[in-house]
Amino acid sequence: MRAFDLSPLYRSTVGFDRLFSMLDQMGGVESAPTYPPYNIERTGETAYRISIAVAGFTEADLLIEAKENTLTVRGEKKEKTENKGEVLYQGIAARSFERRFQLADHVEVKGAALENGLLHIDLVREIPEAMKPRQIAIGKAQPKVIDARAA
Repeated sequence: MRAFDLSPLYRSTVGFDRLFSMLDQMGGVESAPTYPPYNIERTGETAYRISIAVAGFTEADLLIEAKENTLTVRGEKKEKTENKGEVLYQGIAARSFERRFQLADHVEVKGAALENGLLHIDLVREIPEAMKPRQIAIGKAQPKVIDARAA
């Protein structure tokens, strides 16, 4: 992957620091972790769902945190003290993980559910009323009255 030097853009822009930071982070995508696998899907016009395969994890083993525009999902398997038998082959990974997702502005987490080994996180983009486009009515201009006494 090519490395782009974004430093000239820093000189002529204001308020785009977060965008440039995200572009810098995208340079290291090839070394991004692949565990656990996940899907991101659009479930509505402004609704999204992240589904993460967390087989073997319970609700107590998982932590979901939304801070600023980053969603972090952590999984840490607790050590079991009881041993029901000897494991001959372990194909289900139960290692700890941390997965981060960058959220766009005004995207909020609405809820999460653990179902059949999948952790579903529902997101919705709610744009504040002040930021939504609105139409401005055009009215007639009032004629200006010049007061002769003021002169």
